[in-house]
Amino acid sequence: MANIMGTTRGGTPWEPQFIVAIDQTLCIGCGRCYKTCARDVLELIEREGDDDDLDDDQAMVMSVKNAMDCIGCEACGKVCSKKAIAHAPAAL
Repeated sequence: MANIMGTTRGGTPWEPQFIVAIDQTLCIGCGRCYKTCARDVLELIEREGDDDDLDDDQAMVMSVKNAMDCIGCEACGKVCSKKAIAHAPAAL
């Protein structure tokens, strides 16, 4: 199976990298990725785990809400200071 391929405006071949996961142990819930994505792919959720160990500032993290709406631009990963977002190519 071939991966999905695109072409830049200048004609250069380009392989989109689609969101596959967010490492919630690395995510700090800053919201930069959410603000960058125009496709409603992400959502802010409560961090999974023991609530007694978390303070109010660390209780929220990002999660993948609509992975199928991702266009593969990787903008969310580029603004993530913690490198918590994983991307991969997708097959046709």
